[in-house]
Amino acid sequence: MTNNKQSRESGAVFAPLGDEGKALQNDAGAREALDANEKNYWRNTGKKIFKEWRLYLMLLPLFLIFLFWRYFPLYGLLGAFKINNTTLSEFQRDFVGLKWFRDLMFGSSSAEFWVAFRNTFMLSFYGLLFGFPVPIILALFFNEVKNDVVRSGFQILTYLPKFVSTVVVTTVISLLLKGGSMASDPGVLSKMFKGLGLIGDEAMNGGMLRFPQYFRPVFIVSGIWEAAGYGSIVFFAAIIMIPQSRYEAATIDGADKLAQIRYVVLPGMASTIVIMLVLRIGELLSVGYEKVLLLQYPGTYTETDIVSTFVFRRAGMGSGITNANQALASAADLIAALLSMTLVVGSNFVSKKISKVSLY
Repeated sequence: MTNNKQSRESGAVFAPLGDEGKALQNDAGAREALDANEKNYWRNTGKKIFKEWRLYLMLLPLFLIFLFWRYFPLYGLLGAFKINNTTLSEFQRDFVGLKWFRDLMFGSSSAEFWVAFRNTFMLSFYGLLFGFPVPIILALFFNEVKNDVVRSGFQILTYLPKFVSTVVVTTVISLLLKGGSMASDPGVLSKMFKGLGLIGDEAMNGGMLRFPQYFRPVFIVSGIWEAAGYGSIVFFAAIIMIPQSRYEAATIDGADKLAQIRYVVLPGMASTIVIMLVLRIGELLSVGYEKVLLLQYPGTYTETDIVSTFVFRRAGMGSGITNANQALASAADLIAALLSMTLVVGSNFVSKKISKVSLY
């Protein structure tokens, strides 16, 4: 009897595990594997980097560009909170808090700053409103051109303006709208627009660029001409990724070209459109100063002065500037950067809630 009892006890030790026992055993094994992976994480990462060292070497130039041209300049933002003294380093100057921010928003520089802020927003908003759909329309057009040679030719022609220097572009615009060596010459396009009744008689005295009411249309239309073709690359790539079976199914259902664009192409590129729109909204306060400086005249500052040109002048980078203040310029640039970041985060949050598509 004792032997039977011992055998039963010993048999209980080797009894097969139930489902709960197997689950506990698997959990224990998984925990051990995770612990071992965490202990050897850096060793495994080092092995992967060593194995794929060529790919990481190609990443090095991009890392250096961001390091020297994106992160090191952040050191200069300290000047927005210090006294305006360019003879001392950032750490040697006295801290003045939000003095320059108050001056920009409510002080002696507020009128000039808010005019520049308004012009920046209006130029970007109209550029987004009228310019954002154009690359999408171009991509749809390229998709309908079935001859590869003809499509490549059209694409090259639309890409070219992006690779032309801003100085060359503004020179061509000035010659077409302002004329040649004679100051009173209105230019070919100014004469044509006057003949069509699109502009007033005042533009005949020196061309459209000398009058502030015409600056925004010229800037926006020329910007669309420059960037539309290059911007269509992303949208055309999104169209190419749409499976051919969707077009075939739509054709079987009786959909014509417009119906295919509406129910197949646009939904297929919706995520790309949303992401590009979020990025574009983040650039509403990031109008470059080069083109504006080359097109503006002293009498058109009320419509052409933007945050970038305001910073350019206050930083003392122009000739004949007497009211230079680099600390004030740093504060203005920081305000624009913070507002741009807020626009990106806000538009991304709204996009995530509405369309379930977001940048991050």
